[in-house]
Amino acid sequence: MGQILGYYVMPHPPIMLPEVGRGEEKKVQKTIDACYNIAQEIEKLKPEAIIIITPHGPMFKDAVAISNVPNIQGDFRRFGAPYVKLNCNVNMQLSDTIIKHAENYDVSAVAINHNSLKEYDEFCELDHGALVPLYHINKHYTDYEIVHITYGLLSKIELYKFGKAIKEAVEEDEFNAVIIASGDLSHRLSSSGPYDYSPYGREFDEKIVKLISEGDVEGIFTLDKKLIKEAGECGLRSFYIMFGAGDGYKLKGEVLSYEGPFGVGYGVIKLRAIEKSNNSILDTLIEGENREFEIKRNDEDVYVRLARESLENFIRSGKYIDIPEYIPDELRKNSAGVFISIKKDGELRGCIGTILPTTDNIANEIIRNAVEAGQYDPRFYPIEEEELSDLDISVDVLTMPEKASIGELNPKRFGVIVRKGRRTGLLLPDLEGIDTVEEQLRIALRKAGIDEDEDYQIEKFEVIRHGAK
Repeated sequence: MGQILGYYVMPHPPIMLPEVGRGEEKKVQKTIDACYNIAQEIEKLKPEAIIIITPHGPMFKDAVAISNVPNIQGDFRRFGAPYVKLNCNVNMQLSDTIIKHAENYDVSAVAINHNSLKEYDEFCELDHGALVPLYHINKHYTDYEIVHITYGLLSKIELYKFGKAIKEAVEEDEFNAVIIASGDLSHRLSSSGPYDYSPYGREFDEKIVKLISEGDVEGIFTLDKKLIKEAGECGLRSFYIMFGAGDGYKLKGEVLSYEGPFGVGYGVIKLRAIEKSNNSILDTLIEGENREFEIKRNDEDVYVRLARESLENFIRSGKYIDIPEYIPDELRKNSAGVFISIKKDGELRGCIGTILPTTDNIANEIIRNAVEAGQYDPRFYPIEEEELSDLDISVDVLTMPEKASIGELNPKRFGVIVRKGRRTGLLLPDLEGIDTVEEQLRIALRKAGIDEDEDYQIEKFEVIRHGAK
């Protein structure tokens, strides 16, 4: 029976390579030395397959992507070193078996190749999330085939289940393998980093490094959502999968290095299965998710509660609900435009609304628009029943729009509507990453299909927001 011989967390900054860093790599020498430590260990283990999980290959919102080509290549041309190339044979048998086992868990995993990616203008190649770890490994060991996985924007429970599928596939196909969770930690450690500085960055890195090294799966899965969001990381989903692949074992880790001189946290950690358990932790994680969902439901006001119940009922029965008895008069007797925004794991999953009321009251406006946002937003596939507990919903009740000049706008306080003939674009206020009037107008105009140099009308409005921002 095959087994996973080792579990590794490795970062992927191309600047670690002397061909890219040109001297700057010396600032992360501890990270480089730690990666070579892992490479030497893998050389001793002699795995037949290296399973690498990356954030930077072709990524899908609704599926994990697994490269399904006999051979996969990549280079560092994007980083000024096109002559640094890697070429790996793909273990297509193991890749196929992983997909089969993922299906058993109702987790969507898709095989990608050059033809299937053409419509997305993507290529089936080694991305830098895979290239950087493999660059160091190949200095010591090359007698392996690769399984190249790009995590999808799935829930953490789905990603954990996908990790279990990896473990079962390795056992079935009788390959010995190691698994590498490629990912950088916070990108917001300093103002010199790729994102704005956040005090949460260092806190996130300290917590996640400690939790991984201790093999504390429950701790990782219950990290504060705001902490994760503010950290600006790219490795957490890789870690979810890695720990899923270790399900049934107690994993214990050793931190080989941690540093962040460029404003991004780089952690190098190796883990071993030190103790076998007859029980899967998956049920515990699901129970924790259910408790968290119930707490969230209990904290929602009547606006968000109504939106959630409307969407849930429509998905399960195909019918709109009647206004529940608990709805107060303020929603029954008043009318207004309403926008419903739905997020899943911090990512937008649907957003549709009405500028002016289209029904007789706010309650019915919420009922209708919740269904529209969850089922008919053309940017997304319809929300499915198994996703319902992963959703965060906000309800924005709009004030009556009024004409405005550019000087009267404020993207934190006012939403904006731009009009030219039948073309209309709307942007809600206080959206993350939109801090200037110019940016707010540019996005609204693009949504409307209006050129910036056209003569267009501007309106502003305010919202009363219920639920998550």
